[in-house]
Amino acid sequence: MKPERFDVVVAGVGAMGSAAVDHLARRGRKVLGLERFDVPNEMGSSHGYTRIIRLAYYEHSSYVPLLRRAYELWRGLEADAGERLLHVTGSVDAGPEDSFVFAGSLRSCLDHGLEHEIVDSQELGRRYPGYRLPAETLALIQPEGGFLLPERCIVAHVQRAQAHGAEVRARERVLEWEPTVAGGVRIRSDRSEYEAERLVLTPGAWASGLAGLDPNLVVAERQVLAWLQPRRPELFAPERFPVFNLAVEEGRYYGFPIFTIPGFKFGRYNHLGERVDPDEVDREPRPTDEEILREFAERYFPDGAGPTIALKVCLFENSPDDHFLLDLHPEHPQVVLAIGFSGHGFKFASVIGEVVADLATQGSTAHDIGFLGLERLAGGTTPV
Repeated sequence: MKPERFDVVVAGVGAMGSAAVDHLARRGRKVLGLERFDVPNEMGSSHGYTRIIRLAYYEHSSYVPLLRRAYELWRGLEADAGERLLHVTGSVDAGPEDSFVFAGSLRSCLDHGLEHEIVDSQELGRRYPGYRLPAETLALIQPEGGFLLPERCIVAHVQRAQAHGAEVRARERVLEWEPTVAGGVRIRSDRSEYEAERLVLTPGAWASGLAGLDPNLVVAERQVLAWLQPRRPELFAPERFPVFNLAVEEGRYYGFPIFTIPGFKFGRYNHLGERVDPDEVDREPRPTDEEILREFAERYFPDGAGPTIALKVCLFENSPDDHFLLDLHPEHPQVVLAIGFSGHGFKFASVIGEVVADLATQGSTAHDIGFLGLERLAGGTTPV
């Protein structure tokens, strides 16, 4: 049998892949999305009921224009889906004045004229009594932060893509690909073979093997999230509890109000620093995981540190410098890479889909993504 032919094949239909399939289909491309698990699923990085979105961006000020476009695209997806996908609570980025979180967040606000307010820990606790942060803490409050519903966002992207003619096939694993003489790509899965003009790789924590690049380019890391029953649940309702990123002596943490699961949700970035094989990761939370997270909640959010409601394991897909890898393949420009999102990518999925569609159809994009290209790693540099 001859391989089925498509304009574009997208390998991985999670956050980024679902958005890519959607944008490509709406541009009239014949597109196929292949997902090795379910759509959506809990095997990678795009589940857990809520994901933070925020405009103040301490990781790098250059992300802010992408975020502004992401907000526009999420609102458009909401309108087409007929459901609310983005909930605004405000965001808090807090830590000592010279901390990466607070100082970087402030820099992004000043660079881009973002509305914000700076308060000390006492004032933060007065406004939002669920917070009990150290006296030396400064907090930047940005009113447009909030959270997205990851599973529903993926479904909305897939359904809109399907309405525009896209095919999405789950439980089909891409095994390998190779360039063709004609300048396209031949893709082999565990079910079939395909040919396409372009291939988009959005496989999350499985990127290193599939991209055919340095295995250290994207490293899977085991991450654990906790939901604890608040002792005073009214303090952790969405209207009284902004999403947060927090730098304290124990590390860097992030958290959410109560939503869907009746618990205060939070996690520690780079939880235990466990580099893992994504096919063999221990997906069962351990007592040590719970102890680490509970100690944090009891110290800084004591009214939220009641009985455990849920614990979940997910995966980070870390790049060497924790910035995204968004570029054409260095050896095969008919292959688009959208990988290495390093635990802070979901909020960008709507605009990443647009960027990927640009790269797959035009070879370039008007979005400023130069700071996310592969060349920075070849030169040993990190965005500054």
